[in-house]
Amino acid sequence: MIKKSKVNTYINRELSWLQFNERVLQEASDETVPLIERLRFLGIFSNNLDEFFKVRYATVKRIDEAGRGGKSELGGIKASQLLEIITQIAIKHQSASLKILSGIHSQLKKENIYIINETQISKKQKDFIKNYFIQNISPALVTIILDDEISIPNLKDSAAYLAVNMELNSGKNRYALVEISKSMERFVVLPKEDNKQYVILVDDLLRYCLHDIFNIFDYKSITAHMIKITRDAELDLESDLSKSFMEKISDSVKDRQDGEPIRFVYDKTIDEKTLNFLMNKMGIESSDSIIPGGRYHNRRDYMSFPSLGRTDLLYDKIQPLPIKGLSLETSIFEAIAKKDYLQYTPYHTFAYTVKFLREAALDPKVKTIKITIYRLAQISQVASSLINAAINGKKVTVSMEIQARFDEQANIEYAEQMQREGVQLIFGVQGLKVHSKMCIVEREENNRLVRYGFISTGNFNESTAKVYTDYTLFTANQKILKDINKIFSFFSVNYKIYRYKHIITSPHYTRNVFFNLIDQEIANKMAGKPAYIHLKMNSISSYKMIDKLYEASRAGVKIRMVVRGICCLVPGVPNMSENIEVISIIDKFLEHTRLYTFCNDNKPKVYISSADWMTRNIENRVEVSCPIYDEEIKAELIDTFEICWNDNVKARILDKTQKNNYKKNNKPRIRTQFETYEYYKNKLN
Repeated sequence: MIKKSKVNTYINRELSWLQFNERVLQEASDETVPLIERLRFLGIFSNNLDEFFKVRYATVKRIDEAGRGGKSELGGIKASQLLEIITQIAIKHQSASLKILSGIHSQLKKENIYIINETQISKKQKDFIKNYFIQNISPALVTIILDDEISIPNLKDSAAYLAVNMELNSGKNRYALVEISKSMERFVVLPKEDNKQYVILVDDLLRYCLHDIFNIFDYKSITAHMIKITRDAELDLESDLSKSFMEKISDSVKDRQDGEPIRFVYDKTIDEKTLNFLMNKMGIESSDSIIPGGRYHNRRDYMSFPSLGRTDLLYDKIQPLPIKGLSLETSIFEAIAKKDYLQYTPYHTFAYTVKFLREAALDPKVKTIKITIYRLAQISQVASSLINAAINGKKVTVSMEIQARFDEQANIEYAEQMQREGVQLIFGVQGLKVHSKMCIVEREENNRLVRYGFISTGNFNESTAKVYTDYTLFTANQKILKDINKIFSFFSVNYKIYRYKHIITSPHYTRNVFFNLIDQEIANKMAGKPAYIHLKMNSISSYKMIDKLYEASRAGVKIRMVVRGICCLVPGVPNMSENIEVISIIDKFLEHTRLYTFCNDNKPKVYISSADWMTRNIENRVEVSCPIYDEEIKAELIDTFEICWNDNVKARILDKTQKNNYKKNNKPRIRTQFETYEYYKNKLN
């Protein structure tokens, strides 16, 4: 086994995540990406960074404050040292993102699109802005006047504020904070002038209207600079036995707003006196991540930058394809009874998932529906179908994960709505998140119950299905569905550990089964038989799984991996991982599929899965990896993996240099997501 004391055995999880977010930033800097899409990638980069500080940085800080070194948990780096490294990388990335944003602004001007500030407002725009402020901004404006003797109220997590300094005619300074509420449109589109389109950030609109806000004060000068605070987002559940689990989660989500501050970002042009006043007031400490930034924060809002009618500055929209042989106009159960089908969104339409549930809700022969839900769309046809089924007298059981990070409140609201309509709810298993994506329907046929179902790699969410790549297997394979049904039994009877003949489940079996599959490849290689492992996942951070792959590599098994996000494995190291290659693909859609293929002496074993190879997915969650038995679908999955592997446009090479270099060669250009769409388009012919 590899000695874990070697620092270069693993890449630290947090640093690998920052490396992933740098790949997102590369998309924002890529001049081949349409301009408005580049702005949106900047928004994704910023949103990712916010969540990273709320969760991962906060966790490392907790380790440090608990007096634990954390080296064994953090890949050989002390927690205190890691906090400093993260802050320095974040500052570097922040600086790079500002340069990219400035470049995009310059290129937008060439397209007659101008993002202006409060000093560039024309006479024609003045009346529009003043009226917009009165009608849309002023009624919802929250302004906090600060005083030396009055403690500052808790500022909202990740909300942006304008820190205002008024120099009064009396010689004193008066400070205030103006909250930029989420209810405000961040980008205000101004009337066109001379065929030029103007956009102003609401931040600058507020700067322009400062006098309208503070005209009761006798000041001789007024300035406003942006600040933002990020809080620890870990949920601390209280032990009050009188409260339900749902009440505890709801209360903890509310308490998140009072979490400890762990990052403070400020406009670096702010005067020192104002900065010191604010930091003292907010209790910002030197151990927090203090990051000097630019004029604007919450750049995550660029994810919703207006299209301005400029389709030429956006990615072409794809028309989701039908699944060959599966119709939305006839019974989906009749089709699935004959063979399995694979839905690969967004290349295929998500409508098949909704059709399955709608048919189940209406079909008099359907008696029960059981489903796991992790994240739902804001307006969910999935939820309405389940409610419809309950109204029609079906026994509907929903395992709702109300600890899905940052979606807790939304899931609680859906849970309450479903309960009112007669849906039976299960809130997972104590100590485990239910992250598996599965549904099973029992239908009465010839006086017996026949099962139909689907198993997926992603959430049953109409919105994300348009931008996340995910597999969903529709099947009437009674052996697989019998195993799936046992998982729902486990939700009700947690103390009983079931045995499964086909699916692989966490937390009880995932590691051991995959270890056995890897061991088989090692044995085959030693026996001179064909041996390889192909893996596609979001992240790999489990040291035990990494060590097992290192063992296979040393035995000569060729391992190819497509890892979008965190990769703590170090590829290409002699005598450790020289037979492992890893690439990462960041592009138009979010690569979210998990696919695990083992050569098995050229009789491939193929699994789709809800689980990444992270400790939490293997040990602390309910996950399902489902075997693919249909040979046509198996070939399809192997083909699409090969398309990914041959990408030489959007693939980055992950290796010990950690440089995020693009994979380039002299072969014809292959861009995974475009080629995959064409692959499925050609299958329809």
